[in-house]
Amino acid sequence: MQQKRPPIFLYTDGAASGNPGPGGFGVVLCCAGFRKEMSEGYRLTTNNRMELLAVIKGLEAIKWDNAEVQVWSDSSYVVKAVNEGWLETWKRTGFAKKKNVDLWLRFDAVYRRHRVALNWLKGHAGHPENERCDALAVAAYSSGENLREDVGYITENQGLNI
Repeated sequence: MQQKRPPIFLYTDGAASGNPGPGGFGVVLCCAGFRKEMSEGYRLTTNNRMELLAVIKGLEAIKWDNAEVQVWSDSSYVVKAVNEGWLETWKRTGFAKKKNVDLWLRFDAVYRRHRVALNWLKGHAGHPENERCDALAVAAYSSGENLREDVGYITENQGLNI
């Protein structure tokens, strides 16, 4: 008999200054009294990419498959893409004229490993975990040090004056 695992609560936020500009994501994972925080900063990216990457990184950090995950995000872009069926439509149409395809494909793969419910919460409204994720995201890029390259953003926008 398989042991029942506790639910995981995943809080996420992404931020970018300039959009495009430097950006980062913040993640707080909570499960059965345990807590893990993660963040990374990027040299040139967008807010939507960081919002989506935050969810991806949080889901990728889960150590077992078929986890029950409650994702809490202030990103309508991410939450509506799943809950309103946009992602399925984009996949059927080969992501025609869509941005962030690299991240949506990565999201789809890790999303399908688990039982995920995406929930929207209002950002900057005092929710402690959302505020913490925002602080992690901003701190990840604000120093300007150790910023990573968002290769997907660069590849998607090659040849454009950005």
